[in-house]
Amino acid sequence: MDSDDSFSNHLLNGTVTSLIERQNSSIPSVIVIGGGISGLAAARILHDASFKVILLESRDRLGGRIHTDYSFGCPVDMGASWLHGVCNENPLAPLIRSLGLTLYRTSGDNSVLYDHDLESYMLFDMAGHKVPQQIVIEVGDVFKRILKETEKVRDEHCNDMSVLQAVSIVLDRHPELRQEGLAHEVLQWYICRMEAWFAVDADMISLKCWDQEHVLSGGHGLMVQGYGPVIQALAKDIDIRLNNRVARISNGCNKVMVTVQDGMTFVADAAIITVPLGILKANLIQFEPKLPEWKVSAISDIGVGSENKIALRFDSVFWPNVEFLGIVAPTSYACGYFLNLHKATGHPVLVYMAAGRFAHDLEKLSDESAVNFVMLQLKRMFPDATKPPCHVPVKMLYTNLSLPSLNQVQYLVSHWGTDPNSLGCYSYDPVGMPEDLYERLRAPLGNLFFGGEALSMENQGSVHGAYSAGVIAAENCQRHLLQRLGNLVKLPPLSFRQGILESTFPLQISRM
Repeated sequence: MDSDDSFSNHLLNGTVTSLIERQNSSIPSVIVIGGGISGLAAARILHDASFKVILLESRDRLGGRIHTDYSFGCPVDMGASWLHGVCNENPLAPLIRSLGLTLYRTSGDNSVLYDHDLESYMLFDMAGHKVPQQIVIEVGDVFKRILKETEKVRDEHCNDMSVLQAVSIVLDRHPELRQEGLAHEVLQWYICRMEAWFAVDADMISLKCWDQEHVLSGGHGLMVQGYGPVIQALAKDIDIRLNNRVARISNGCNKVMVTVQDGMTFVADAAIITVPLGILKANLIQFEPKLPEWKVSAISDIGVGSENKIALRFDSVFWPNVEFLGIVAPTSYACGYFLNLHKATGHPVLVYMAAGRFAHDLEKLSDESAVNFVMLQLKRMFPDATKPPCHVPVKMLYTNLSLPSLNQVQYLVSHWGTDPNSLGCYSYDPVGMPEDLYERLRAPLGNLFFGGEALSMENQGSVHGAYSAGVIAAENCQRHLLQRLGNLVKLPPLSFRQGILESTFPLQISRM
């Protein structure tokens, strides 16, 4: 059955006739599916252009893979944490300025570690011995040389390969770049940090694409108050329906009908789909008519990675005043690292981060087992600080730590890979990715438009990339509907984005 026939049958049996009759035909209507920052950006643009907008979100909260948790008594971002590109050119800068939010700069431009500079790291080996800073610096320089040499490998080969394969070729050609002993473990830690940037292991990262991202100037800044205020500002006054998981999207007769799991139906002139890539890959939404093969293959061909966090809140600080604590190991899989939020926010919180296959494996453990593992990593670095907690019945609370000053440790654990509302963290370019993949991902289908971070080729996996994709989808949808409806209504041209651009507040940045 084609889309028009399917939609017509719904109209004939009265399923949506009354809904359409109740709509004011002179005001364009749009359903935004997904309450992450991309969906909120799209809804904000259309709402401020006087469109009739409904936003459907499957979770009981907004933000999607942005989630600022306040259960520690302070903001902790369990998803996105950084603004990548602390500059006025960042599309989120006007909103951040207008809200008076503070950024803590963790790196300048061109950091090989991407979001942190070397100056504020402290690394330890598996036995808990501190790695001399000179070795960290020297191996960092070697890593830069290795990555530079992979460019020659890329130029020599027509077919794509993984970054890990290219590194292997470089080391075969240049044995002087090979590292032994502790230096080898530090090199693996650098690879581990690279894998965290893409949320996937190095043997899955495309050599052709890995360094093609357009990185904005200004370095990288942690959101000191978290991303929560940004989400709240974008959501203001929008008609938002939480706990509404979309099951089917029907597109035909110049209308879109969206059905949620409890059977409730929404009808509008168009829809913008911003659900996570993992949801589309899992075919959890039924499309009528079915998505064309070129769209299905685009969704299938792009990769989705995973990065998880385990946040620990202590009664007091027992670790050094550096931004990152790392553990080096013989393989990148076994390496680890903690973000020290105390340095940036003043709160005694450490956040352990894991990416790629290791992130998936952590999700196979219970929260308690995962936290025990992380506490063991801390004990290796600081043997006198604490000991792994024993079983306690209260989730997110441990009470039997060894030092009097550490009577209580609260914890939070993310599960982005198995979360049924995300099924992954953010997208990456896999080996052998087709050149027209992003063009197919972004292409609309009749009255259906697509947003989300996966569509942002130049700013993949970033908050500002997801935001921009939502803005673009909204502008394309707005243009399409006004042309189709013949500009029946003169709508205000001022959008939320344009309005906040007039703000004169400076970006508030610490650690200049």
